[in-house]
Amino acid sequence: MKIADSGKEVRKMKFFPDEREQFTLVRFELEGSLTPQELEGVVKSAPEVNPQKGVILSGRGPVWLFATLVHHYHPTTWVGCFDPRLGGVVVESHSPTVKVGDVVKV
Repeated sequence: MKIADSGKEVRKMKFFPDEREQFTLVRFELEGSLTPQELEGVVKSAPEVNPQKGVILSGRGPVWLFATLVHHYHPTTWVGCFDPRLGGVVVESHSPTVKVGDVVKV
């Protein structure tokens, strides 16, 4: 997905959603660096997911990119961030059965 900044394409960001039984794994890749001014384009290009499931974000990027994506997917049941040592660490939840700090096997 190309992200526009001031009317011209400056970076690429690719999303790879993988819907699973309990959650959608949203993996992303950046080609080059990303600027904070491009966040609006990132949100517009983020894939739609089933809001009745959780979301796990996976990819390499600045902490403010993850914060933006967590905020974007906040309406889903829960949101986690992938840690290769642990799995999906839940960072926000609206579910009585999935709590912040839970680790979900990916």
